[in-house]
Amino acid sequence: MAFSGGFMEKAKPYFAMIALQFGYAGMNVLTKVSLNGGMSHYVLVVYRHAFATVAIAPFALILERKVRPKMTWSIFFQIFVLALLGPVIDQNFYYVGLKYTGPTFACAMSNILPAMTFVMAVIFRMEKIELKKVRCQAKIFGTVVTVAGAMLMTLYKGPLMHLAWTRHSQAGGGGEAPAVVDPTGKEWFLGSLFVIIATLAWASLFILQTHTIKQYTAQLSLTTLICFVGTIQAVVVTFVMERRPSVWTIGFDMNLLAAAYAGIVTSSIAYYVQGLVIKKTGPVFASAFSPLMMIIVAVMGSFILSEKIYLGAVLGAVVIVVGLYAVLWGKHKETQEKEATPLPVATNGHGATNTEMIGAAGARNDPDATGPTRPASNGRGGGSASAV
Repeated sequence: MAFSGGFMEKAKPYFAMIALQFGYAGMNVLTKVSLNGGMSHYVLVVYRHAFATVAIAPFALILERKVRPKMTWSIFFQIFVLALLGPVIDQNFYYVGLKYTGPTFACAMSNILPAMTFVMAVIFRMEKIELKKVRCQAKIFGTVVTVAGAMLMTLYKGPLMHLAWTRHSQAGGGGEAPAVVDPTGKEWFLGSLFVIIATLAWASLFILQTHTIKQYTAQLSLTTLICFVGTIQAVVVTFVMERRPSVWTIGFDMNLLAAAYAGIVTSSIAYYVQGLVIKKTGPVFASAFSPLMMIIVAVMGSFILSEKIYLGAVLGAVVIVVGLYAVLWGKHKETQEKEATPLPVATNGHGATNTEMIGAAGARNDPDATGPTRPASNGRGGGSASAV
């Protein structure tokens, strides 16, 4: 029984992260169906973060009522910018990119996030480059390879991949496959650029939140405020971009399901579960599962949407995954070095060693080692960037 209990305890983070990847994959597929059905992505962003705010606000109000820091103008401005980067810029550009390309392509391109975050962290002096160390060389190599994979996916489409289950569905279905957007070269290129811009905004959000979370430590409340402010900003953007009142109409259909699912599952539940996993195992463990989402989306997209997968997307995705794991390996080694570095040992007046200080070395709270915690404003597999 003890063995069984120990195994289940160790297996919980694995089950949780695998379940999260299915959740993220479902969000991408449902959103693609909703966008193909004509729903405005501006309106989808509004409803998604309204659902997220309603879902997470009660937990923030109850669980953090005694530990919530005082709100200042400086913190409010940071929350305003975080909401602009996440719910408004990131989500709108990502949804347009998703519409012009496809769920598999958009998920694969999102894997450039750790490399992009690493570059920005170096620019803002949050990461040190030590070229003589293998871990630093691995992070630089991974960044270059990841960017090369993204460029490959953007510039090279290649021949259509004929998968076994898609051939079977087309041959034995007795009818035509569901209508899918087959993007032209221009739409494919623009969609790629939109996903890259969205990922850049996502990485910028991580950089800023690293600073904000040190001042406003109530993470559930911070997430609620980002979602709430982001909802208001998204409403303003929608009124500017969409002049037709009919775009706000939503019934008990796929549009409502997509908005509620994205807001509640991938912006609330996923945030909480991912936070528990990161707290227990570290951000590197959580980040390592992000390519699994890409595989799940590829299978679900080809089954449900009859999504067309091209050779360029497959080759680029493989290159991006190689680069991703090089960056994560380098960061993992860096974290191990920091955890293994002993703190200074104090002695008393008679030269006796204070062993309590040695024991504290393994529990040090190093913000570089833990990485930022992703807010619920995005929900596209947020563990990736926290590893950088």
